[in-house]
Formats: sequence, structure tokens, C-alpha cells
Amino acid sequence: MGLRNRRERHHCWMVPPRQVTASQQQEGGDLIEPRKLPNPILASHQHRALHQELLLCHRRGLLPREKPELQRVLEHKQREQHKQRELALSPPSDLEVKLRIRRQRIQVYELEEKKRSESLQNLPEFVRVKGTLRRIQTFS
Repeated sequence: MGLRNRRERHHCWMVPPRQVTASQQQEGGDLIEPRKLPNPILASHQHRALHQELLLCHRRGLLPREKPELQRVLEHKQREQHKQRELALSPPSDLEVKLRIRRQRIQVYELEEKKRSESLQNLPEFVRVKGTLRRIQTFS
């Protein structure tokens, strides 16, 4: 893109006001033609200078190496989700299988203990006390 093309390019902050001829004024009368409002951010000289500097630094590779915190957190979450998908697709190892089986056995055992304790609570008190007493040995 040559220098000539760059000058011919029009931006919203560089568009000159439309020239109205006398014949157009007579036809339109009191009507005002609407125009697109300029974007104050893009029209700002500071914003344009900052944008040019960022583009120049990006081309040269001089941008700071540290990413914004929000972008780092987003990338970390995406990596974690990717790892979880990979783990879900891969078959579980022998250790994981044995740990899962052991966890299931423990859960079953805890459920049985809970049922047993509930059934003991429903028994009368004298039956529970009798079960806890030691057997007395009698001498004959």
C-alpha cells in the first residue's frame, strides 16, 4: 500500500463535511440530511497515537511479556477444561480402578453401619443394655 493510497483512504474522523450545491439547497428546502456521528474514541489524537504505538511494538515484538490477569485466568481455565476432556477420553489406570472399587466397598459398609445403628435405636433400651453387659461366669 503506497503513500498515495494511504492519503486517499477516508476514516470517520477524517471525512470532510459534504458540499451542498445551490440547486440541492433549493430542492431539499428546510430538510437536514442526517450524517454519521464521528466516534469520539477514534477521533481522539491520543487514542490514535497509542494505537499506532501498540501496532508498531507488536510488529517489532516489543510488547510486554506479561499478559493481563483476566486473560491469564481465562487461558488457565481453558487449559484445565482441556485436561479434563483428555482425562475423560483416556481409559482409567489400574490404580484408579482399584481405588474406585475400594471407595464403593467403603460406601456400602458405611450404609450398612448406618442401617444397623438405626435399627438398634428402634430397639427397647433394656435389650440394648443387655447386649452390652458382659457375661458373668458362674462357678459350679
